[in-house]
Amino acid sequence: MGARVITEIPGPASKRLLDEQAVTESSARAYPRLTPIAVGGADGAYLSDVDGNVFLDFLTGAGVLVLGHNHPELVRAAQAQLEVSTHGLDFPTEAKRDFTGELLRMLPEGMHGTTKIHFCGPTGADGVEAAIKLCKTFTGRSGVVSFHGGFHGSTQSTVALTGLRASKDLPGNPQVASFFPYSYCHKCPLGLSPESCSVNCIQYLENMLNDPNGGTPRPAAAILEMVQGEGGVIPAHPEFVRRLRETTTALDIPLIVDEVQTGCGRTGTWFAFEQYGIEPDVVVSSKGLGGGHPVSVILFHERLDGWKPAAHTGTFRGNQLAFAAGAAQIRVMERDDVLGSVRKVGAHLEEGLRRLQERHSFVGDVRGLGLMLGVEFGPLGPWPAGEVVDRIRQAALRRGLIFEPAGRGGCVARLLPPLNLTIEEADEALEILTAAVSEVAESLRGHDDC
Repeated sequence: MGARVITEIPGPASKRLLDEQAVTESSARAYPRLTPIAVGGADGAYLSDVDGNVFLDFLTGAGVLVLGHNHPELVRAAQAQLEVSTHGLDFPTEAKRDFTGELLRMLPEGMHGTTKIHFCGPTGADGVEAAIKLCKTFTGRSGVVSFHGGFHGSTQSTVALTGLRASKDLPGNPQVASFFPYSYCHKCPLGLSPESCSVNCIQYLENMLNDPNGGTPRPAAAILEMVQGEGGVIPAHPEFVRRLRETTTALDIPLIVDEVQTGCGRTGTWFAFEQYGIEPDVVVSSKGLGGGHPVSVILFHERLDGWKPAAHTGTFRGNQLAFAAGAAQIRVMERDDVLGSVRKVGAHLEEGLRRLQERHSFVGDVRGLGLMLGVEFGPLGPWPAGEVVDRIRQAALRRGLIFEPAGRGGCVARLLPPLNLTIEEADEALEILTAAVSEVAESLRGHDDC
């Protein structure tokens, strides 16, 4: 299809709808503020607005659209299910049985036969809430270990597990987590140089949990993202993860891995934790799980199943359309070797981003796994890093590429394309992003930091 921008952004038709939205919707609306378009249609990796502009979509519903927009086989699966049933609470159905079987089959072999599944409300935050509740019920303890830069949702409880302080400015917001450094090696949380780093961040956590005078009671759980998304697309250091798993096992602290954004093949394996050689006690999965339809689950070791009947419910945990489309999505991904493509195209995209880093000194870091990639920028002239990214984002949008910022102060360009992205589409994105970065650098031509 190819990106094509024929109007100013926003175009006149989009602006009318955006203005109406500003009157009728709450001021908490977010995405249209950064990407001021009204969606007209979508196909594959491309999104069209109501003015006829076509954008290469590297946001994909915040990572929901694993196979891009309107994949025909997923559409057909959902359409067929519409004729059968759409809402099933937690009753067993053929669609649910099919989906459950496919999902459990995608787990590493060591987790087969010992893993149970619980269907939560439709969002990742619902899954995180359920995971914490499960671990509190099992352990009888209350606290949770979380990590700087982590993001686990926007409900009142999950905000308390999230690193971003601004999100906690709520009256009476509960502080249920103890926060520890995460292995953000580009900007070491302990201020150490890469040469002297021995993953001291995890040593600090080990010391605190094992110190009888450390002030941190043994928690009900520890929760971790293998790649921090909102935190800036930061993959955890393998040694950090290995030692965290060893410590939590030794102290009988259930380890929850939040795979809401990293799951469903985003990093090149079905779950990101597979690349770290560990088995968590609880896995939270949502976003791309339902083939574009909302569904959220926790997958957990059977020893944790201490819930009584109706201990954790939710009206919309039986989304039959998500089950049908999600099962079809797994089969399509296996048939088309989408995970192999994620690794191949992700490496190609990362290589192109590293070439961009070589050309511009204010491109500080390129990182990620699979097709979850981030480019961290530094300040440029009078602009702080967040403003640099915002200017690049706007320049890219005018050329037909959508992406969102992440990280501290919005200093990271976060790229979440569809997992069936082609090499040609990756090259198109690289061309647009390169032009956008060059435009921003050129605007301060002659400055020493460009």
